[in-house]
Amino acid sequence: MKAVITVLTEQIKHFYLLRRLSLYEIKSKNKMTYLGLAWELINPSIQIAIYWFIFGYGIRRGQEIDGDPFFQWMLSGIIVWFFFNPAILEGSKSIYQRVKMLSKMNFPMSLIPNIIIYSKFYSHVGLIILTMIVLNFTGYPINIYYLQLPLFVFATYLFIFSLSLITSTLNTFIRDLQMLLQALLRMLLYMTPILWATFSLPDWVQNLMKINPLYYLVEGYRYSLLGKEWYFITNWEYSLYFWGVTIFLLLAGATLHVRFRRRFIDFI
Repeated sequence: MKAVITVLTEQIKHFYLLRRLSLYEIKSKNKMTYLGLAWELINPSIQIAIYWFIFGYGIRRGQEIDGDPFFQWMLSGIIVWFFFNPAILEGSKSIYQRVKMLSKMNFPMSLIPNIIIYSKFYSHVGLIILTMIVLNFTGYPINIYYLQLPLFVFATYLFIFSLSLITSTLNTFIRDLQMLLQALLRMLLYMTPILWATFSLPDWVQNLMKINPLYYLVEGYRYSLLGKEWYFITNWEYSLYFWGVTIFLLLAGATLHVRFRRRFIDFI
């Protein structure tokens, strides 16, 4: 618990630096392009169109899922993936890529993964707003269930941060972890109800898939944006499971990070 307090205090104390460095991260990534920051939304939009054409039009042939058109159903859930996937992949290698810079600057190492995550959070917020606009023009107006969306946004951010503390620490010592992580994330995309629905599967298989915390987040976003129900209340047992896993990952990640961060430079 002491390690968690230390890491969270560092994030709050250096929030101004976190925000500035995350903005620099975005600008430096897109500085050589004509469209600049617009690519943060254009790139996922192109991928969404491809996924819709293959899975919605090609495989499902326009069939609805649980009474919702496939495009709106997919769009409301896939925005979680476009935040989770790059934040985890880039956050995991953030420390060992910048450890030499850290040796010359005076700020906590726990800030490094969060700089990457926060830089991805800007485009995530933009994608949420774009999704809301699209849904409003396609028969899904703003509804009262939007009020639970900030809870799921916060849950997503904390889950990514907790997991990144673990992967970024271990990745500094074991570089093979990055390759393993890439393979697992490719699999995770298809093991989460983002591009296909799980309703036709046996109950025991659906329950097994719900072990994946990303399942909870995707469904939470979807039920909020499509105006279905108060997902975190209706599925309160699943909510308790998700927060239990997230808190455990935060405890494990903070403990690992605080214990080994003084040795990071020795392993580079």
